[in-house]
Amino acid sequence: MLVEVCANSLQSALNAEKAGASRIELCMELGVGGVTPSYGLLKSIKENISIPVHVLIRPRSGNFCYSNTEFEIMLQNIDLCVKLGFQGIVAGVLTKNFEVDIERTAALIKAAKGLKFTFHRAFDWVENPKKALKKLEALKVDYILTSGQQNRAIDGLPLLEELKNEAKHCVIMPGGGIHINNIKKMVDKGFSSIHLSGIIKKENESYLSKITMYSKSFLKDTVTVETNMNIIKAIVSFVK
Repeated sequence: MLVEVCANSLQSALNAEKAGASRIELCMELGVGGVTPSYGLLKSIKENISIPVHVLIRPRSGNFCYSNTEFEIMLQNIDLCVKLGFQGIVAGVLTKNFEVDIERTAALIKAAKGLKFTFHRAFDWVENPKKALKKLEALKVDYILTSGQQNRAIDGLPLLEELKNEAKHCVIMPGGGIHINNIKKMVDKGFSSIHLSGIIKKENESYLSKITMYSKSFLKDTVTVETNMNIIKAIVSFVK
């Protein structure tokens, strides 16, 4: 079984490789579902990791319906990953009515220039997963990362099995809440790949401060944030 580890740092990737992981999915900010890693992290991974690495291409947290500017950034990040010599791309784009955006997904695959392509857990938001599977197979996607449209893959196992049985070309890769206590069920059901982070949370008490940099209001799938022109205009006007 292929074990893909979602790594959020160079140290996480090093730990995963030393532990025998088959592949890395590289990202940053696991708390929001992951975003595209920085250029510095990409370079460090290329210099220090020898197992295959697939890079998450997600320009921001929140939904998976992107503006033209955001989509152009995604294409540029894929181009960078191709030039740096990574083995795969992980991405996903949806329409406003929660269907796979065929045109944009095809453009991402084309930009990947033959690298392995995983359609990520945006899949868990689609209205009709079996219809989406057929569309993605027609696009020749290599992997679909999904929790079976549940918060945890173990709870989405019935749909995961159905998708695995219907898939003709791409690999259905369960991900979401997979750990040592439920991995046996994934093995017993015959999945060929799994995805997990294997993280532990470390409290850094020496860094505790009187204020927090953490904002709960940002951490919602329904929320995206951007600078407001009117607010800045009012501030600039006042100070000048």
